[in-house]
Amino acid sequence: MNARWRRVVLGTTAISVALTLSACGKAGGGDDGGDDKTIGLLLPENKTTRYETFDRPLIEGKIKKLCDDCEIKYNNATQDTEKQKKQFDALITQGVKVIILDPVDAQATKSWVERAEKKDVKVVAYDRLAEGPISSYISYDNEKIGELQGEGLVEALGDKAKDSNVVMINGSPTDPNAPLFKKGAHSVLDKKVKKIVYEQDIPDWSPDEANKKMGAAITKLGKKGFDGVYAANDGMAGGVSTAMKKSGITDVPLGGQDSELAGLQRIIKGDQTLTIYKAIKPQAETTAEIAVNLLEDKGIEKLTPKKVDSKSEKGVPSQLFSAQVVTKDNIKDTIIKDKVYKVEQICTKAFAKACKDAGLQ
Repeated sequence: MNARWRRVVLGTTAISVALTLSACGKAGGGDDGGDDKTIGLLLPENKTTRYETFDRPLIEGKIKKLCDDCEIKYNNATQDTEKQKKQFDALITQGVKVIILDPVDAQATKSWVERAEKKDVKVVAYDRLAEGPISSYISYDNEKIGELQGEGLVEALGDKAKDSNVVMINGSPTDPNAPLFKKGAHSVLDKKVKKIVYEQDIPDWSPDEANKKMGAAITKLGKKGFDGVYAANDGMAGGVSTAMKKSGITDVPLGGQDSELAGLQRIIKGDQTLTIYKAIKPQAETTAEIAVNLLEDKGIEKLTPKKVDSKSEKGVPSQLFSAQVVTKDNIKDTIIKDKVYKVEQICTKAFAKACKDAGLQ
């Protein structure tokens, strides 16, 4: 073999070895060779304060505790379905093997999750059920939460409940939890109050839109035309409260959900009657544990297969946590006791007198 051809053969061999080594370095990766130690976390929005304040840090902290060399790729969709789709697709392209998904619009996720399954990517539906072949679902018994909201409002109405008219400000139509909250609340209110006199679903859980709809309800019904208000979460309860105060309505029971700081402060002050406390820590940490187990090909036997919606042909490995009603009387024994918020966080200067009257200071 002459020198020229020997150089060609040696050069070809070097390229072949380099390509082989490169392929070895990318073994087990995704479309662009991502590794198997990365977990994607996609949350739906930031109007509700819980996601950035509690869910994200709790999930990330538990993942790091269980898998200190794991990487977490996080994105928030800011209530934009198309943005979340791009975030989801990017995670698959990057080779992420497990995605924790809290969908903006559950019905939009079916094709995403199907694509993930074809790429052997496991999807954990967090807080909201995602359509498609998900690996597991970690949330709350959302219909039961709606029942608790309804029962809390009925209790606040007291002896006059059976003669009361109620306004319902429901959650976003694209959130699969919203109809479950609504169904649960209706199962109580339809039997125990006189009539639902005004009802609206609120896109994006928008407090501003809730404020507008409550204003429209007051205009339509008059200040004395309703006796209680169901708001599906605390953010919207804030909008409802503002609308009622603007009209001089101060004695109508108002319920919410999520135990947001602002909601708790309204309860202390008397501008909101109740909220729902969902202990986010066990939900978030269970989700992190399941994600790490799926990443490491370990079992998820702790989850119970459940038929979680009417479209489920078979049970989805699930864990649904319970919740409880919080009022001024039990904030200390729930929110403070579980260290969700400290007394000083709730009882700022503006709420000092109300906190003292409530026995928090």
